[in-house]
Amino acid sequence: MSVSQWPDGRQRCCWANPKNERYVQYHDREWGVPVRDDGKLFEMLVLESFQAGLTWECVLNKREAFREAFDGFDVEKVCGYKEEKIEELRNNPGIIRNRLKIRAAVNNAGIFRKIQQEYGSFSRYLWHWTEGEPILETGRTCSPLSDAVSSDLKKRGMKFTGTTMVYAYLQAVGVINSHEEGCFLAQK
Repeated sequence: MSVSQWPDGRQRCCWANPKNERYVQYHDREWGVPVRDDGKLFEMLVLESFQAGLTWECVLNKREAFREAFDGFDVEKVCGYKEEKIEELRNNPGIIRNRLKIRAAVNNAGIFRKIQQEYGSFSRYLWHWTEGEPILETGRTCSPLSDAVSSDLKKRGMKFTGTTMVYAYLQAVGVINSHEEGCFLAQK
């Protein structure tokens, strides 16, 4: 992969769409930045699971609608969603209305909470895989790490957590830093 030169003089990863300011800001301020806040980790887990079969840009463009629809990604509230709320989400034109993904988000919230109880926080669980340190890695869509995390989450009962989705999640929350060589955010 190669980076591209932008009007502001910076080079960015080739996937960042220069025509979408939201996407540029996501690349510059969020992607690959280590996240240790459980609220943010849950938000990104839900959003990444909705990305399956779609582009991240599609999900990112609907992020604010997702935040509103999913009560600010409050894990306790999402755990309590009943059929009425699931149908409300299914009829919300602002989000991706896939029934299986909506049900997975509710299911995964309960498992997320159980992991929090087991480890003290979901952050401790997630970061224990790398002993708290980000990994620098580019040009991949899965790895032994994403295989292991995916396998563990599936054993616990999470849905839409295949290795490719988990790898994208690990990149998004900074467990894996994948900024391309030449990108102004690439680390050596």
